[in-house]
Amino acid sequence: MNNNEMHHNKELPATSPYICCAYGVGFTFILSTLGYGLAIIPGFNRIGPMACAILLAILYRHFFGYPDRIRSGIHFSSKQLLRLSIILYGLKLNIGVIIDQGLGLLLQDALVIAFAVLVMVWLGKWLKADPSITFLLGVGTGVCGAAAIAVVSSIIKSEEEDTAISVGIIALVGTIFSITYTIIRPILPLSPIEYGLWSGLSLHEIAHVALAGAPAGQEGLAMALVAKLGRVLLLVPFTLILMYLMKRKHKNQSLNTRVDFPWFLVGFILMSLLGSYVLGTSIILSPEVTEGISNATTFLMTSAMVGLGLNISLRELRTKALLPLLVIFITSIALSLMTFGWL
Repeated sequence: MNNNEMHHNKELPATSPYICCAYGVGFTFILSTLGYGLAIIPGFNRIGPMACAILLAILYRHFFGYPDRIRSGIHFSSKQLLRLSIILYGLKLNIGVIIDQGLGLLLQDALVIAFAVLVMVWLGKWLKADPSITFLLGVGTGVCGAAAIAVVSSIIKSEEEDTAISVGIIALVGTIFSITYTIIRPILPLSPIEYGLWSGLSLHEIAHVALAGAPAGQEGLAMALVAKLGRVLLLVPFTLILMYLMKRKHKNQSLNTRVDFPWFLVGFILMSLLGSYVLGTSIILSPEVTEGISNATTFLMTSAMVGLGLNISLRELRTKALLPLLVIFITSIALSLMTFGWL
């Protein structure tokens, strides 16, 4: 603990644990809101509120120390609010639209996930990058960015710092690639639908896919989102396979380590089914309400990322993030070239 943190955590009058927890959650809400404000500024608007909020959390920790007095509320945001946001995230997945596109698209999505994870892990070992961060980045690159990283980190029990670093890197790299796509789109020999398919297969977050796909018009953007949502759908079987492999690994190593099932993923599936076959085919929710739920989901996930970001030390960030950043750049370029060759 540095001098800033020691000063920050001086003895204070006894306070109810519930009040401390509420203060902690409120603190993450404040930094999350500031992250939204920072994301309005030109330049920062390219990386989005989530990455901006993580940046603010890292800077707060560096200059003012960790607010240990309200640790319970910050921990609540980084754990419980993150799981709630993933459950609500399921509303964005329209299973029916993906099924209508056929198994061919899902097969391509599965190949993308396998390629991203395997190449990231192999390159990470070769370059001696941090294995936890490189694996999380492989999952985020292959599946659906921060949401996938959050789900998998709870299964492999990665450190919160590694999770936050991975989310920050995926936001940065995905933004760079999505902007690059929009710049080179006019010179590519691709139709709007082909360009949309390429974007949906190769980019990291749904937001990145939307940013890159928008210049291709409604048809191109729709194709991009469908291709991306297929990868989101495959998060479920990927998670189950990962749990099986971890249990097998622990059994072979004669360890008693327990692999917890991410029950919030069940909520994610239920919300996907609800959004696809109930809310999406009725007038229960107006477009305004649906948009409000989507915005609330993003805000909750951003607040959770603040809690994770407060665990990051700038000194450790320099030593742990540089090699994984190089690995994800190489992998993302290879993924873009591979998927482009499919068109």
